[in-house]
Amino acid sequence: MKRLFFTVILVFATWSTADAKIDLVTLPERDTVQLTIYNSADLTLVRESRMLTLKEGLNQLQFSWENTLIDPTSLEMLPKTQADEVDIFGLTFPPRANNLGIFKIDSRISGKAPVEITYLTSGLSWRAFYIGTLSTDETSMRLEGYVRVSNNSGEDYGNAQTRLIVGQIHLLDEIAMLARRQFPYGQPEPEPVLQDDVSEGIRIRRVFEKAAPEVMMPTAAMEPKKITKESLSEYFLYTIEGTESIPDSWSKRLPSFDVSEIPVENLYKFEEERFGQSTIRFLMFKNDQNHQLGKTPIPDGQLKVFRKIDDAQHLTYEGHSHFKYIPVGEKAELNLGPVENVIVEPVLMKYETQNYTFFENGDISGWDEIRTFVIKVKNTRDIPAAIEIFRNIPSASWDLKMIKDEQPFEKIDMDSVKFTLKLEGNSSEEFSYMLTTYHGARSENR
Repeated sequence: MKRLFFTVILVFATWSTADAKIDLVTLPERDTVQLTIYNSADLTLVRESRMLTLKEGLNQLQFSWENTLIDPTSLEMLPKTQADEVDIFGLTFPPRANNLGIFKIDSRISGKAPVEITYLTSGLSWRAFYIGTLSTDETSMRLEGYVRVSNNSGEDYGNAQTRLIVGQIHLLDEIAMLARRQFPYGQPEPEPVLQDDVSEGIRIRRVFEKAAPEVMMPTAAMEPKKITKESLSEYFLYTIEGTESIPDSWSKRLPSFDVSEIPVENLYKFEEERFGQSTIRFLMFKNDQNHQLGKTPIPDGQLKVFRKIDDAQHLTYEGHSHFKYIPVGEKAELNLGPVENVIVEPVLMKYETQNYTFFENGDISGWDEIRTFVIKVKNTRDIPAAIEIFRNIPSASWDLKMIKDEQPFEKIDMDSVKFTLKLEGNSSEEFSYMLTTYHGARSENR
């Protein structure tokens, strides 16, 4: 099992003006560990709680981070209690010693002292994905959210609480590059320190401070996991309830949320210029409280959609969609791809030109083009289908007249219209219209 390797040494040193023995520090297993993982950068903040056994006087702790992607310049250790009795001095890196650092601890007590160790590492990542299950009539959907956490950091993390952050971060240096340097402060050169920062790692770590609690407490792993969401300025923090062990080179799926009966709309769109001859299915819902959502944005990911087809809970696969994160209050319109059970077929029935105008020299200066279309629409599904048909017009000057006024239309902009239909299951409909476009001098007089 790979693990950040801590050892201890027993030496003699001079403390102040008198000789003092540097006693052995025993470092037990982690009590708790918390991972705060960004999705926009290869960056994770690790917070560990451990109980040290100290002797009165100067204690020395040696450790190695070999074969991990930990940035040693970001390592920090602080007492969680008894801060007036335990002083932890700065981390030093012995010369010509690779992957080795030493903390010195001056203790005025003999016994146990809890400490928190924090550092930055790379190699941990997460991504979100979702499963949607539509009701038989497709008016509602159960939405299950998951995150997949992958660990390629070189370090095992057992019983870890996982926190996920959505938001962009700017890194001065990549953590993986800092971790692979031969010596902690080798190339690249660290940036000038600001205020009390002692390394570029600590400076970057300050991004996380708002998201980190003062004391980590383990949560009950036996209860169903829940996700706690918090807004942190331009960042959003997702804390998954309970703990999970995530060994190195493993990926683990963690449940994020499970919301049933979210109201949804199904819509089929046809637009030759965008989708060709296919009809595209869209699934829509709103990220708000009326849809049992709306507390924070929904992270970007992939949604796979299924549909219940009978009381025995048999499912059919309906499609999938990749989407960017959905802000609070925004309506999601997810493209599930082309379908074959809702068919739209435009047919050009007649084309003619007329109303020519001429220049004085006899050349044509303007004319009208008249096209008659029939739009055939068929729904072979067993449930109703709402359909939008977009027709783009190759001219900014035009008139459209329905034949028999059987189907209303909506003018979208100067060169496109939309027809909206709702067909019952296993039904068909057709309508026709005449489109007149004006060209040259004929368009100037419109």
